[in-house]
Amino acid sequence: MFDLIASRVGTAVPLGVQAKHRERRVSSEEAMQRLRHFVGKAWADSTVQDRQNLWRRFQAWADMQGLPADPDTATQFVMATMVEPQGMLAYTRLLSAVFGHLGVDARPLLSLATVLRGSGGNIPLEQALSVPREVLLAWAFRQTPRVRAAVLIAWKTASRWGDVQNLSRACFPLISNTEIVVDWNTLPKGRRGNPFCRSKVVAIRGPLTREIAELLRGLGNFQQLCPLSTDQFSRLLGADNATKLYSAHSVKRGAIDHLMNMKAAGAPFALQLISRLAKHTNDADPTVANMTVRYTSDPVALARVLQTGDVTMYL
Repeated sequence: MFDLIASRVGTAVPLGVQAKHRERRVSSEEAMQRLRHFVGKAWADSTVQDRQNLWRRFQAWADMQGLPADPDTATQFVMATMVEPQGMLAYTRLLSAVFGHLGVDARPLLSLATVLRGSGGNIPLEQALSVPREVLLAWAFRQTPRVRAAVLIAWKTASRWGDVQNLSRACFPLISNTEIVVDWNTLPKGRRGNPFCRSKVVAIRGPLTREIAELLRGLGNFQQLCPLSTDQFSRLLGADNATKLYSAHSVKRGAIDHLMNMKAAGAPFALQLISRLAKHTNDADPTVANMTVRYTSDPVALARVLQTGDVTMYL
C-alpha cells in the first residue's frame, strides 16, 4: 500500500481547482514514513486490507480518468462509487485522513463529508446478522470443495472473508487431521497487515479439523483458496433460502457470538482468546477488545462472560 500511495504523491499534488489551494510536494520516502506511522496507530490489523483495497480502487479509477490522485479527484471518486451515504462518508473520512497525514489539504473531501452527514451519512448501517453454526455448516457442505474449505476456515478462525480468500497451501505450515496452523504472514506483502501481530498465527483444532485438512491437501502450493470476492460470496449466500438473510460478514459475527455463548455456559478457555482469534486488539483492556464487543449480538452472554455479576451480587 505504501508503495502505491508514495508513487502517487511523490510528485507535485494539485490541491484543488481554485488558485487558493497551495501546491504541496511530498517525497516518496516521507510518504512511506508517515503512512507506516499512521497505519500502525490508526488501523486495526484486521482492517488494513480493506484500506489498501480502497486506495487501489481510487488509484485505478484516477488512472482511468487520467486525473491526479489528489483530494479533488478523490471527491469525484467517492461520488462515483454510488454506494449508500454511510459508505461514501466512510470512504471520505478514510481518504481525507490519509491526505491529512501526508500534509495535503483535503478540503474538497471535508466539504463532501459535510454534505453526506446532512444526507443521512451518520445514520448507522444495520449490522450483518450473526449466522448460527448449524445453518452455516449445513450450507457449507452443499458447496464446492474450495468454497467449503474457505467457509470452514473463516468460521474456525473467526475471520472476515477477505482474510481467508487469498490463503494458499503455502499459508499452512502444518496440516494434519488433528491440528492445522494458519500463518497469515506468508501472504503477499500488501495483504498481511502487521506481520508481528500475534493473532496472525492461528492453530485450528477440534471439530471440522479433519474436513479442512482433507480439502487443503488438494490445493496447490500457491493456488488461491477461493477466488470469490466478498460481494460474490454474499450473493452466493443470498441465493439460498436457508442463508438469504446473511452476508459474508455474518460468518465472523456468528463465530464470535458462538464463542461468547460457549464462554457464558462455562467453557474453560480464557475470554481474551476470543479477541485474539478475531484479530481484535485493545492494549487498554487485555481481557476483551472493544471491537469484539461490537461484534457480539447477545448482550446476555456478554454480560455473563464479563463477570460483573460476581461483583453486583454484593451490592
